[in-house]
Amino acid sequence: MNARDIILKPVITEDSMNLMEDGKYTFDVHTDADKTQVKNAVQEIFDVKVKSVNIMNVRGKKKRVGQHVGLTRRRRKAIVTLTSDSKQIKIFED
Repeated sequence: MNARDIILKPVITEDSMNLMEDGKYTFDVHTDADKTQVKNAVQEIFDVKVKSVNIMNVRGKKKRVGQHVGLTRRRRKAIVTLTSDSKQIKIFED
């Protein structure tokens, strides 16, 4: 897989924005990607040094439209911690 295929998009929530101050960034990643692939992809795309990667699976939420019940897509989320001497990732352009 290509590095851009592994990292799908950054997760922008209030909690993830608070983690950015500590050098932790949250990304949606491909469901088949493992920690090593995520680490190498982040280092290649953003040119930073990664200290650790934590990955979690997020189940789809139950949604209902009228009498039909279904699930949203499941996804995989990765929290990437950068080393202290690494530069920061710019999600938003200044």
